[in-house]
Amino acid sequence: MQPLEKNIGIVNVVFGDQVQVVQPVNLYDCTIGNYCFIGPFTEIQSGVVIGDNCRIQSHTFICTGVTIGKECFIGHGVVFVNDDFKIGKPAGNASLWKKITIGNNVSIGSNATVLPVNICDNAVIGAGAVVTKDILIAGTYAGNPAVLIRTLH
Repeated sequence: MQPLEKNIGIVNVVFGDQVQVVQPVNLYDCTIGNYCFIGPFTEIQSGVVIGDNCRIQSHTFICTGVTIGKECFIGHGVVFVNDDFKIGKPAGNASLWKKITIGNNVSIGSNATVLPVNICDNAVIGAGAVVTKDILIAGTYAGNPAVLIRTLH
């Protein structure tokens, strides 16, 4: 028996000026600001909004409900998770998914995982960190769960 194949590619995306996209990618029903770079093997789902001058590295997954500010860097293999599994299993109902908001001038290191949180402007999230709570103070965060290790002045 043959599987049902779905080829997404780039569908219904609003692109700003001079956006660079390296194939293969799955980008659909999202908005990407001016002068952004999207690396290969990246998925950006419906409703995502990415601000101007952002760099999204390869193998990154940005799920529905994510808003990323301007001047942000998202490292290789970063995963955003909009489901907090509060019902003890994956929430198949999109109304149970949560929002994730990333401020301006935020850098998220490779292989970080970002759960449904808000991250303030001027934060640095270390590689491999797991962000489980809102980040309200500009600074550098690392670990699992991510904790403030240095404030930025």
